[in-house]
Amino acid sequence: MNSAWIVLASVAVLTIAYKFYGDFIVKRIFKASAENLVPSAELRDDIDYIPTRKEVLFGHHFASIAGTGPIVGPAIAVIWGWVPALIWVLVGSIFAGAVHDFAALIISVRKKGVSIGDLTRDIINPRVHVIFLFVIFFSLWIVVAIFGMVIAVIFQMYPQAVFPVWMQIPIALTVGWLAYKKNLSILLLSIIAVVLMYLSIFIGVRFPFVMPGLFGMDPMSIWIILLFAYAFIASVLPVWTLLQPRDYINSHQLIIGLVLLVLGVLVAQPAIVAPALQVAPKGAPPILPFIFITVACGAISGFHSLVSSGTSSKQLHNEKDAKFVGFGGMLIEGFLSILVIVSVTAGIGIYTVGSGGEVLNGVAAWNHHYYN
Repeated sequence: MNSAWIVLASVAVLTIAYKFYGDFIVKRIFKASAENLVPSAELRDDIDYIPTRKEVLFGHHFASIAGTGPIVGPAIAVIWGWVPALIWVLVGSIFAGAVHDFAALIISVRKKGVSIGDLTRDIINPRVHVIFLFVIFFSLWIVVAIFGMVIAVIFQMYPQAVFPVWMQIPIALTVGWLAYKKNLSILLLSIIAVVLMYLSIFIGVRFPFVMPGLFGMDPMSIWIILLFAYAFIASVLPVWTLLQPRDYINSHQLIIGLVLLVLGVLVAQPAIVAPALQVAPKGAPPILPFIFITVACGAISGFHSLVSSGTSSKQLHNEKDAKFVGFGGMLIEGFLSILVIVSVTAGIGIYTVGSGGEVLNGVAAWNHHYYN
């Protein structure tokens, strides 16, 4: 099957879902109104609570939810076939993920921007509430630890990435200061920032940085400490200084990547070479319920409620913007997962080098990549 048709059909389905189902959820179920008072205005402190243009908040929100989950999950789930993976991403992102993210955002907005943990205080009994807070705490602890380790490993394996990654901090700080203190166009500033980011990649390739061991600690430990220190500093700074402009810049890079992937599929039009359905692939668990566990972030993720209620609800300019930020952000993440499915089920078939150096394509290339 031509993968270009899958991409085009997915764009059409997601666009229709955003327009009609999104309007139904926003207007008929939650009755969102631009006239309702929002926390960013009522509690404005220019630290966490600050009214933000929906385009900027979308970038902040989307970059926060679109990590490795919507990429790794679908790439694994295709072992059960590309059809069930595609169906779950489309159905899940529209009827589960987008509704969940929007609902968490708008409910938090109507509760003065409190987090999902505090929202449960009025719904469940005190004991369960405390247990839920501990679940959130330990879940975030695990996420931070894993991401700290993963990024540290990447810095060790690819020292060329060190300079561009850390250079984004001063670039984002400059964008935030010029946008909020000098009232310059944040769109123009972000375009300049993206150009500088690509330039920093070129410099990083030319001048890779290898972390030496210091004070009796190995390089991995040093990177993890530095990353934790950065996470702490970024979390206590006013959101407009670093987190918001950083994620806005990141969203531009993500969108550029999505556009390039779409153009690549439309130009190359690779055929799907992976099996459409494999209920019980060798060495893998059964398709049910594991496909729902594997494709989580690309279809629905409880972690997104922490982003919706933890930061985005404090910056929403008005309730109507919640559709673009929460509902639309999840649909774009779903589309990212669809492009991942196309990449691994069709792109791998274009060209793969076998273990003996031979060039493989088609079904042989896919089988080599997934079963050898």
